[in-house]
This record gives sequence, structure tokens and C-alpha cells, in this order.
Amino acid sequence: MTDISELKKETMPPAAAPHLSKRLESIVLLSGPVFFLISLWGLQALGLPKEAAATAGVAVWCIIWWVFESVPVAVTAMVPLALLPITDVLTTAQVGQSYGSKLVLLLLGGFILSRALECSGAHWRIAISILNGLGGNSPRRLVMGFMLVCAVLSMWVANAATALMLLPVALAVIKSTNDGSIKIPLLLGIAYGTTIGGMGTPIGNPPNLVFMEIYKEYTGLEVSFSQWMKWTLPIIIILIPVTGMWITRNLGKELSVELPTVGAWSKEEKRVMFVFVFTALAWVLHREPFGGWSQWLGWEKPDDATVALCASIALFMIPNGKGGRLLTWEEATKIPWGILILVGGGICLAKGFVESGLSNILGELLVGLTSLPVLFMLLILTVVVSFLTETTSNTATTTILMPILAAAAISAEINPLILMLPAVLSASCAFMLPIATGPNMIVYSTKSFSIKQMAREGFILNIFGAVIISLICWKLLPAL
Repeated sequence: MTDISELKKETMPPAAAPHLSKRLESIVLLSGPVFFLISLWGLQALGLPKEAAATAGVAVWCIIWWVFESVPVAVTAMVPLALLPITDVLTTAQVGQSYGSKLVLLLLGGFILSRALECSGAHWRIAISILNGLGGNSPRRLVMGFMLVCAVLSMWVANAATALMLLPVALAVIKSTNDGSIKIPLLLGIAYGTTIGGMGTPIGNPPNLVFMEIYKEYTGLEVSFSQWMKWTLPIIIILIPVTGMWITRNLGKELSVELPTVGAWSKEEKRVMFVFVFTALAWVLHREPFGGWSQWLGWEKPDDATVALCASIALFMIPNGKGGRLLTWEEATKIPWGILILVGGGICLAKGFVESGLSNILGELLVGLTSLPVLFMLLILTVVVSFLTETTSNTATTTILMPILAAAAISAEINPLILMLPAVLSASCAFMLPIATGPNMIVYSTKSFSIKQMAREGFILNIFGAVIISLICWKLLPAL
């Protein structure tokens, strides 16, 4: 039996993003500001207000840089920070509120919590315990087991981190069996299970938080942690087995494989798990049932971000049983700070769409879409979004689409959720290309399959995802 401690030492660095040629890179780099100026002057000449034209120009600049990754995506997310105040679209106070949004703080706390899980190794215990419980005699059940573990963990831990964590385990499993047919389904199962699981909680994927902020901006209503999970868990519960059945359709019925042993839990792992479970329960039970703990205790002002930051502080205070603390600042600095800037930039750009009136202008152009039968409308929307995010950041795509869809729904006098929720969930369903998501790139870095193979499997799954999301939202949303 392979011990879990041996697998902890194995790491698989994510593959580097493909680079453009130097000349093309320079052209793309300059095209961002050039198209900003063209949009600013050209749209004003067509009669658009200055603020709306400026916001459109900033959006075009960001889209170009996000698509071609001329600079790191977090750097692109700083463009609204610099330009929206200069062009009088937002005040510096409004920009600051966007980058310091409580949803950004919630994500910060979630990252710190997931970092503590990684440092302690508790996440390994969870993963291997589930896999051993499911058994390894059936190749289909083994792949499904990996997908389930990925989905559960990626609700709380960053998607890429989850994929990196389980990849060495999967490679060890592949090595321990002489059945080569399981390699591609198992690796794709890690990528797809992680991506699907990220839909499950507000902190599971940055687009979820972008949706929540923009939905509140337009409706004045907040989406609670438990409410989000009520919407998304039915989709995950259906999409995981459907995806698993598709990618394992050619596997045999029997498989002999050696799974790693769990071993004894250390004090550090137990204490981190206690903080994790307590935090998760506090998020889920914040407002429900019967008003949640905030009403029971008479604490109405604390929100989910408060819970996340309190948990973060606790991690720096609680001893790890080895003379240190559960988390050190040196380890905490390794969280993906760029994602926080990206989410803040997305919220800022979305606020610019609202304040400038651009979202209303674009929304009116989409009102015709709302005249279609609801199910057909949802199918068109989810298919377009899922394929669009194959080549662009899903956070960037969500940032651009959410205010437009919200405005279109309001103009058509329908609930904004009908358009916004299916779109944001579809933004996570990018299964075709390595560049679409971090988990896709990580498993592709093993060189175990071609892009053509991933695209062939992922194309069908994009359709499956769009259909399942559309059907569930079609049945779910009228009851809201």
C-alpha cells in the first residue's frame, strides 16, 4: 500500500500558458489602448453618452488583454481602477468599494482557509478517505469517486489547487494498474469534477461572487450562502454522474488497483478540520433555518465575509500541536492574490456598466431574446456562454455579461435571475480546451492525451451542461 505521506511530496506544476510571438504580442498589447480610444471617440460620434462610450472602451481593452493574456489577468483587472475615475464614470470612492467589496473579503477568507487545509494535509485525508470508501474494483466507480472528491473539495478549495492536489494520487493509481484505458477518463474526471464542484458555493468560483454583487446592485437583494447552494447542488448532483458516465463509457467492468492508505490524523489536521467544519456550518446556517444564528443571537450585522475573516484569525491563533500555529503569515502570502484583484476589477467594471447606463443600452438590445419561450431562451444563453468561456476567462465573461443580462431582464419586466443564474453557471462549464480552465491545463500538462481528444469529450459535455442547467433553472426559477 502506498502511504499518503509519500504522495504529499509529489507535485505537478501547471503548464505554462502558450506565448504569442514577440511581434504579435506587441501588437496585441498596443491594441488594447488603441481600441479604447477608437471606442471612446467612435461611440460618442454615434450618439452614445461620454460615460457609456468610455465604459465600453474600457471593456474592449480588458477583453482584448484577457483573451490574448498580453499581461497577467490580474494586471488587466487594474485597467478599470485606473481609467473609470479618469473618464468620470466612477468616483475613486466607488472604485475603492469595488476592489474592497465584502465579496472580495469573503474570497480572501476562503483562500486563507483552503491554504490552511493544504498546509496541514487535512484535504488529503478527506480525499483518500472518500476514495477508499468507494473502493477501486470498478474503473467506472473509481473515476466517479475521484470526480466526487474533486467536486466536494473544490466547493471550498481553489479549483486549480484541488486538481494539483489530486493529480499525484491519480498518477499513482494509474501506475499501480496495467489497464491503460483508465488513464484519460481518470485525468479528465479530475478536471471536470473540479470545475463542476466550483459551482457549489459562493467561494467555489470567482464568477459566483461577481453574480452575487451585480444581482444585489440591480435588485437590492442579497443571496445567502445556503440559498446559493440550494440553487446549485441539484445541478452538481446530476451533472457529476452524467459527466462520469460519458467519459467512462468505454471502460471495462473490473479493475485491480492499489489505493493509498489514510493513516492516523495528526493534531494539526484535526484542528484545521474543526475550524473548517465550524466555518462551513456558520456560512450555511447564517440566515437559515428560522432566521439562522444571526437572528438567534441577535447579530444582524455580521455577514459571510465576517465569518471568513474570523476563521482566518483563528487559524493564526490556534497551536498546531508542534510548537507553531495552524497557519503562518509566510504560508498565507502564497494564496492567489491576483484572483482577488481580478474579482475586484470585475465588480468595478460591472459597476461602471451600471453607472454609465451602458448596461441599460445593451440590455434593451437583448430584450428581443426574452420574447422567446423560456426554455429555448435559456438553452441559447447557456450554450453561447459555455462555448464563449472556452477562450476567455470565466470571471471576465461573467463580469461583462451579468450587468447586460440584468438590464435586459429588468427592461423585459422579468426576474433577473432567469437570465443571470443560468449564464453564471454556464461560465463554469468549459470542458473542451486546456486554456479554458486551470484544472484543464493541469491535467493536460501530463501529456497523456491530445487537445483533439479533450475537445471531442468536452464538446458533448458543454452541450450536456447547457441542457442540464437550462432544464433545472427552467423548473427551479418560477418557484423563486
